[in-house]
Amino acid sequence: MRYKVECNLDYEVQVAGTPFVFNIEAQRRVGQTVVEEHLSLSQDLAPKRFTLPESGNRYLRIHADQGKLTVYYEAVVDLDPVEIAPAEVQEMPAGRLPFEVVMHTYPSRYIESDLLSQFAQKEFGHLPPGYQRVVSICNWVHDHLDYVPGSSDEKTSARDTLLQRQGVCRDFAHLAIAFCRALGIPARFVSAFAWRLFPPDFHAVMEAWLEGPEGGAWFLFDPTRKAAADGLVRIGIGIGRDAAEVAFCSPCGAVTYGKPEVRIEALHGSDTDRLTTTAVTLTAA
Repeated sequence: MRYKVECNLDYEVQVAGTPFVFNIEAQRRVGQTVVEEHLSLSQDLAPKRFTLPESGNRYLRIHADQGKLTVYYEAVVDLDPVEIAPAEVQEMPAGRLPFEVVMHTYPSRYIESDLLSQFAQKEFGHLPPGYQRVVSICNWVHDHLDYVPGSSDEKTSARDTLLQRQGVCRDFAHLAIAFCRALGIPARFVSAFAWRLFPPDFHAVMEAWLEGPEGGAWFLFDPTRKAAADGLVRIGIGIGRDAAEVAFCSPCGAVTYGKPEVRIEALHGSDTDRLTTTAVTLTAA
């Protein structure tokens, strides 16, 4: 499946030399190939780039001049997701989890899984372990939360969301991740360009570490049900423990923000009428 993704970001910079770190470039990883890409800046700047080897997260840093700054990024990306029958996907015992995966069972800044453990055990602890238990968690989040833009902010945590019973994609993902971690299922936050998302925007979903026929892999889930799991293009710092590690822009200074413009277009190979019911991963062999 091939997609074209675009984003246009506008800022008004108050002080010359203000540093920005952007995380908007599509990841280069197994199952996701960047065919071509282009970055343009309205100011004459030379960005410095860095990629985290363990995650594939791509960063670029600039020091902006005073005045208007526009950042435009576009890419053509091929997705090759692996789809597996849900019955063949199980939870991996704690003693066999890879060391780099274990950290995603711990609480983090916005995901107080330790405080939600009793609730998670009561609601989901009796369910058979496996892919369908994670689906049940996502179904519960979808059915018990109202999707209300503007109802949360950058300080809202998973516990807050459980109490308020409303939020946006970030909050839906945080709560589903919290329930998974409370049950010992590794889970992490993913930011993506999302096919079929309306209105288009950067979208937050989650991945849970489960075991398929070929071994462990990160499987995609969207608790909002607003996007198809097989049409998610991970962006730059698209993977983290929670939203604190997945900001698409981090300026340090006096900056006025414009509304981001995000677009994704299916070029070929995407069945626009099909809803995915299989387990979807970009990392399985």
